Amino acid sequence: MAGSLIRLYKKHISVDQMTMYIDRVLQCYIRNMPGPPSLLIENYLWEAGFWHVAMIGRGCKLDPKLISVFIERWRPKMNTFHRPYEECTVTLEDVQLQLGLPVNRYAVTGSAQSAGWGVVCYEFLGAIPDKINRSRIETGWLRDTFPKPDNYSTELERIRYARAYILEMIGGYLILDLSRNRVHLRWLLKLIDFRAAGELSWGSAVLTILYQEMCRATRPNKAKIRGCLSLLQSWVRFRFPFLRHRVNHPYTFPLITRWNHSASYVGIPISLEDIRLLLDQRSEAQTPYEDPTIRAVIPDEFFQNPNIWHIKVPLVLDDEHKVDLRLLNMDWLRHWSEYIEMWENQYDYIPTREPIIVPELACVPEYMPWFRIHGKPCLLSEDKRQRQILVQRERRGPLNPRRRDDDAGPSAAPIQSSGPSTAPTQLPASTLQPSYSRLECMARFISVLNYSKSTADQ
Repeated sequence: MAGSLIRLYKKHISVDQMTMYIDRVLQCYIRNMPGPPSLLIENYLWEAGFWHVAMIGRGCKLDPKLISVFIERWRPKMNTFHRPYEECTVTLEDVQLQLGLPVNRYAVTGSAQSAGWGVVCYEFLGAIPDKINRSRIETGWLRDTFPKPDNYSTELERIRYARAYILEMIGGYLILDLSRNRVHLRWLLKLIDFRAAGELSWGSAVLTILYQEMCRATRPNKAKIRGCLSLLQSWVRFRFPFLRHRVNHPYTFPLITRWNHSASYVGIPISLEDIRLLLDQRSEAQTPYEDPTIRAVIPDEFFQNPNIWHIKVPLVLDDEHKVDLRLLNMDWLRHWSEYIEMWENQYDYIPTREPIIVPELACVPEYMPWFRIHGKPCLLSEDKRQRQILVQRERRGPLNPRRRDDDAGPSAAPIQSSGPSTAPTQLPASTLQPSYSRLECMARFISVLNYSKSTADQ
């Protein structure tokens, strides 16, 4: 069983990262939308299931270090993040509430090839790009070719603009391509009929691809990661309060828009090493959607059938990680027929929430001790996990501007941030740090800065 849990372990970034001369920080991309969609296509976006997600694509910024640390903790065999105290993962509930994408619909599948992509573009977009690169077109071409319709535009022009806008969202931040600026035309084939597009589970497709890309990114030789990284980042910030910056703005839906506003980063770790340290030290996590303030902004329609969030069906299969669109002649509908049938009969796979009596499904008390031995819940050594992060307050100026000596007052010493505590929740008595004078603290802080600078110079 241990071998089954940690398969691919020797090829995992968590093994190599601790011995690398320079930390690997993945290249992460997002292409924000220039502005909200025209209200003239609102009904098309509603029909296709993309109205809510059309509200999120402005102002989002990715934190590559935060994403890279969580990829170090991703286990392809389990499709979960492993921490000292728990296993956790992004779920269908997160996709639906963070992005506002439909989940309880039919599986997204079909052909990935066409006899002529230029003909497809002309028929459904009314224009053909100068260059179609391996069934992909540039999202910039979509932006330049399809300006916002006005009151004098025809229905056909509005339909084409709606298709182009959805394609740009898919290629920009939902199912991002490593090229950063292209989107596959197979998605256009799903937008021929907006009502039919609205019957598809776009949320599960986005989550599946994110799972697959996180699995691939655990290999040490990977430098880039694609997929809906804004979903992963928002999930982290909602679930782990000690990694979230402070935003003085009301919650809005979709919930991912929380991070599109200006924020305070005081007290938030910014180095890859410090983020690792907090994840090894801190045990608290949240299930944020029960917060009444958050619950109040989520439309009631998303809570009408929450059973879909708890179904037990495969999203990414362990033996199929190497399957991709290079298999152009594959009949995906037939190839995945067994699992598509499971998805369509999803209500047969909902846990009853009654006491589990099936032995192979039961969680035994011995699991976590076994997991800590055979897995890798902590990335840092025990000694390194005892370190405390020194965080400096915002500089507000001296309390007494007339005093010019070195010991001017409390503002001259590095003080723990007023934000979430970054020290371990509980430390053995032998590891508690003694109190220091202001000058001693200053010396310790300068040494940390010098060490950080020398590391950066390397």
